[in-house]
Amino acid sequence: MSDDSFLDEKGLGRAVPSSRVSRFMRLGGMTAGIGGRMLMDGAKQMASGQRPKVQDLLLTPTNAKKITHQLAQMRGAAMKMGQLMSMDTGEFLPREMTDILARLRADADHMPPQQLRTVLDKQWGKGWISKFSQFNVRPIASASIGQVHRARTKDGHDLAIKVQYPGVRNSIDSDVSNVASLLRLSGLIPKTLDVGPLMEEARRQLHEEADYVREGAQMDRFHALLADTPAFRVPRLYPDLSGPDVLAMDFIESVPIETLRDAPQALRDDVVTKLLELVMTELFTFHLMQTDPNFANYRYDPGTGQIVLLDFGATRAFTDDFAAGFRALLRAGLAGDLEEMRQAAIQIGYFTDGLKAHNQHSIMQMMELSMTPLRQGGLYDFADTSMSAQMRDIGMELGTDREVWHIPPPDVLFMNRKFGGLYLLATMLKARVDIRSIMQRYA
Repeated sequence: MSDDSFLDEKGLGRAVPSSRVSRFMRLGGMTAGIGGRMLMDGAKQMASGQRPKVQDLLLTPTNAKKITHQLAQMRGAAMKMGQLMSMDTGEFLPREMTDILARLRADADHMPPQQLRTVLDKQWGKGWISKFSQFNVRPIASASIGQVHRARTKDGHDLAIKVQYPGVRNSIDSDVSNVASLLRLSGLIPKTLDVGPLMEEARRQLHEEADYVREGAQMDRFHALLADTPAFRVPRLYPDLSGPDVLAMDFIESVPIETLRDAPQALRDDVVTKLLELVMTELFTFHLMQTDPNFANYRYDPGTGQIVLLDFGATRAFTDDFAAGFRALLRAGLAGDLEEMRQAAIQIGYFTDGLKAHNQHSIMQMMELSMTPLRQGGLYDFADTSMSAQMRDIGMELGTDREVWHIPPPDVLFMNRKFGGLYLLATMLKARVDIRSIMQRYA
């Protein structure tokens, strides 16, 4: 294979803004443009006798399209935070905005061949193309932090190679600060809420996800942990081709997990059951969890029936005490013991003992409702969305009471993110699962 293959793809992709200044200008320009439209729209509404709210002026379809367009071009931490916002299913953000933000869970813009070659030259040295009999310049996937290419080595290994966008690692801190400023501008976050610890945790998490050496080590750990579990397959790492900006692994033929929505009911049930068992094993046995709920991290191999697990950048270790707190909550939930549930929730950090009694009651009402599938026994039908609708209603009521607003510990947030993503996947697949029998094995 020769360097000419890159020239054949001339004009492909959009360059990633890699300097801190250029990224700041992009976000600053986006914020200024949105702010200008807010002032104009606000003036129009006031002229017609209305008293507009700041969040109503910000969260418009026009502004959401501008945000997603700009974040998709920037990639990096800015896009990653937009993806997390898009995981909302209409409970907190307007449905129109979450639909538009959902674009960020699809492919990002990818970098052009020349920028790609610059990254690979830095990682592998010039002339690296001679190591491959085939290297597809057009990526097979593009995400917030990097893009993935398929390649075949001269000795016949079929690889997936993840290449990090240039400048992403150095822009994390400024991206997080700028997106946080946009959230504060929206008025969605009360001024009394200290989001500093959460922003610091977001920075730490994103720095870890941008550390491909760390991700490779975590992928190796999961490969070993699940080696004797035939239901799952984890790609094998190729350390000689991996480094800070490049991660090389086995390419595994598979299909997106979403394609199973049209599969037979028994297959959908089996896949979701295995994923629920895996997340419980991660929490209570491994004390190690891949916390990114993006559906793209799960694929299915029709040939072997295995679930393929990808992307271990968001892997998080939990302490014995943390797992013990959730085990206590699980046992109390299975037993229907509300006071034990309350004590476990306080121990974990969902709320403090000093929270007003009626607010504690509302939170416990939501928590008890979420435990319903655990206590009822038999198959729980995720196609029935009545429970999630009830939880949404309680959540909306809680969300309007700013005395309740409290940021739980980071471990709780990231674990809940994983559980929430898995719930959305199970709902999409309309699976039927005996949740109680799974949970009883870990209680």
